[in-house]
Parts: sequence; structure tokens; C-alpha cells
Amino acid sequence: MAIIRKKELKGMGKEALEARLFEVRKELNTEHGLVMRGGRSSNPGRIKELRHTVARILTYLHQKARATAGKKGSRAAKGAAPKTGAPSAPNDKAKENKAMTPAGAKPSGQPTQAR
Repeated sequence: MAIIRKKELKGMGKEALEARLFEVRKELNTEHGLVMRGGRSSNPGRIKELRHTVARILTYLHQKARATAGKKGSRAAKGAAPKTGAPSAPNDKAKENKAMTPAGAKPSGQPTQAR
């Protein structure tokens, strides 16, 4: 049984969600503490459900923040610089790495033989 459902998440504001997240994390910490002290949890499945609830709340908060930042999936929303110029060839990176290795040293991609 879910501790908090999707419908409930959609109806809550950011402050309410953060407060609920704090409560769930506190309860999870209490359950973990009980188990670590050698005690028994009254409901072992509750720890898993609390972890899932924390993840559910965090996911919803991040999705909400991303939606307000801009269009989903656009480079501007991710904070990346716009792509310019022609795409680099795959061999350019290998040439750069070769040029940077000292003379006589084996490239890191090749295994060395034990003597």
C-alpha cells in the first residue's frame, strides 16, 4: 500500500511536499535506527514503502521544477550551451590522446605484459 499516491502529490504545493518529505524521511530514519539497534520492525515492508515514497516525492518535485524551467528536453532548459559547428569526427579524440602520451609510453587502452 502506497503511503502517498500520485493524486495526493498533484494536489499538494511545493512547501507541503517538502514538509511531507521531511516527515517520511524522519520515519524512515526511526525504522532504520530500530533495526540497527537489534530490534524488530513491526512491519518489515514498511521500510521499503517509505523508501519508495521518498523517491516518489523527490521525482515529482524534480519534474515540477523542470517543467517550470522551460520546455521539457530543450537544451536551454538543461542549462547547456547551444550546439554550434560541425560534429567532431570520432577519431579526433584518439588523435588528441595519442599526441598527449609521452614518447615510449603505451597508451592506456592497451594492456602491458608482465615480465
